[in-house]
Amino acid sequence: MEKIYQTEEEFLKDYDASLYEKLSITADDIIFSIATKEQKNYRKLDQKVFSVLLIKRNDFPFKGCWSLPGGFVGIKETIDEAAKRILKQKTNLENIYMEQLYTYSNVDRDPRMRVISTSYIALIDRSKLKDKLSQDAAWFQIQYTETKDKVNVTLKNENEQIKFVVEKKLKEKTTNQYEYVIKENGGLAFDHAMLIVSALQRLKNKIEYTDIIFNIMPEYFTLSELQNVYELILNKPLLKPAFRRVISKKVEKTDKMLTGEGHRPSVLYRYKG
Repeated sequence: MEKIYQTEEEFLKDYDASLYEKLSITADDIIFSIATKEQKNYRKLDQKVFSVLLIKRNDFPFKGCWSLPGGFVGIKETIDEAAKRILKQKTNLENIYMEQLYTYSNVDRDPRMRVISTSYIALIDRSKLKDKLSQDAAWFQIQYTETKDKVNVTLKNENEQIKFVVEKKLKEKTTNQYEYVIKENGGLAFDHAMLIVSALQRLKNKIEYTDIIFNIMPEYFTLSELQNVYELILNKPLLKPAFRRVISKKVEKTDKMLTGEGHRPSVLYRYKG
C-alpha cells in the first residue's frame, strides 16, 4: 500500500533519489566570427571571412577530432555560467556576449551517458578580440550550400578541411521550424555538425529582423563592406540597389571617406542606432 505523507518533511525523509535514472547537462558554445582578409591585388577592396571556432579534443570519446567548445555543467553553477567558464577554459576567450540557442535531447548524442546539451551562439568581430586563442582552438572558415532538404558544409583553415552534410526536415510549417539529421559528419565530434547548421539557420534569421550584424562592424564602414558581410552570412548575393534601399533606414552617411591606392574613394557610413 502506498504511503500517504502529511508533510513535505516526511516525504523528503523517505525520498530515494537512486530510484530515478541520472542524466548529465552540458553547454556547447558556437562562436561565429567575421574577419578581414587582405587582398593580394591592391586594386581590390579587402574581403570579409565568415568562420566558426572549434577545438581539438584531447580525450576520449572522439579523441583527436574537432568539436565545438563544450563541457559539463557543474553542480553549483547555472548553464549560463558554465557556458562562459567552458569558453574560457577551452579557448581562452572571455567577456563575449552569448545567447542561448537551443536545447538538444536526442538519447544517443553521447556514447558515454545520457546527455542533454544547451547550445549558445555568438557573432563577434575577430579584430576586436584581445585574448589569444588556446593551443587547441582554431578558426575554420565556413562555406556552405543549401537546398530545400539538405545543407552541405565545408569548414577549412590553412591545415585542415572538414566536410559534412545535414538533412533538413520541415517540422512546423506555420513557424518554418526544421528538424536536422546528420547524414555525414565529416569527423566532427558528437552531433556538432547538427548544432552548427541549426546555429547558422538561427543567425540567418536574426540578421533579417534584428540589427545584430552592427555589433561586428567597425564604427565607420562602406556600404559594400556591409553588403559583403550580409552576403557571407545569408550565403547568397544581394542586389545592390535593393540592399541599399532596405539598409538606408539603419545607417547614416558621414563626411568621412575611405581612400587607398588602386580604387576609388568610398563614402563611409555608420549605424544609426
